[in-house]
Amino acid sequence: MYEEKAPPRRLRGVARCVWRSASEGPKRIVPDGCVDLVRGGGAVFVAGPDTAAWSSVTRPGEVLSGVRLVPGLAATVLGVAADEVRDRRVPLEELWGRCWAERLAEGSMAGALAERLAEAAPPDAADAAVAELIARLDEGVARVGNAAAGLIRAGVGEAGAGGAGFGGATSGGAPSGRATSIEAASLGTSPADLFAARAEDPPLRAAVGERRLRRRFVQAVGYGPATYLRVSRFQRAVALSSRAPNLAALAVAAGYSDQAHLSRECRALTGLTPRAYFR
Repeated sequence: MYEEKAPPRRLRGVARCVWRSASEGPKRIVPDGCVDLVRGGGAVFVAGPDTAAWSSVTRPGEVLSGVRLVPGLAATVLGVAADEVRDRRVPLEELWGRCWAERLAEGSMAGALAERLAEAAPPDAADAAVAELIARLDEGVARVGNAAAGLIRAGVGEAGAGGAGFGGATSGGAPSGRATSIEAASLGTSPADLFAARAEDPPLRAAVGERRLRRRFVQAVGYGPATYLRVSRFQRAVALSSRAPNLAALAVAAGYSDQAHLSRECRALTGLTPRAYFR
């Protein structure tokens, strides 16, 4: 048994869904680009973003429940970079302490999570550039470079120490004051007017350096854009599998170059052949 429901109102925009699962034996979990808070056996743990399949083993009759976070928001919700929990199952107590772990384990998990988010210091706004890149990757682009077009400000020096990279934006996506002054002068306008214009142009305001964008993506999602694209494409294949007449048609519909491409990715992400996984 496995069922998903829309998240409660207080978690909309933060959670993708809430779910319950019961299995008679080991259950294969495949990468989906998400981080989950999972409750079972009287405890709660964080299931980090996966790069390969793993088996969930529960006691007979045990029911697991969880909250699946929206891709890119795990770091904001958990308070740690998502790549720190990649391919790991981490007891929530290690991240939030015993009190909050017990509250999520004993009462309404979604309700306790909403209370935690309400009581914690207000999180930073979602990273606009990362959120936009995730959305573009989910749309089915063939390459990361195509999705990142317009989000990367090439040739701008990395701010801060050790800046051997790109990106003149601050961590929130806004350009530095010096960069703004230079651009404002070149446009014959004031820095204030330039900021106002950017406030009405989210893609331009979110533009960052390539290295910085990738680093922020890894911290928010748990792995880089290329891996996320592979996972997102495979999840598209999973969603379309019941309607595809054969594997060749499924490969094309999901965005793979051919059936062999789908076969390689299916083996890498699930450990099974497509015929075995999609049967």
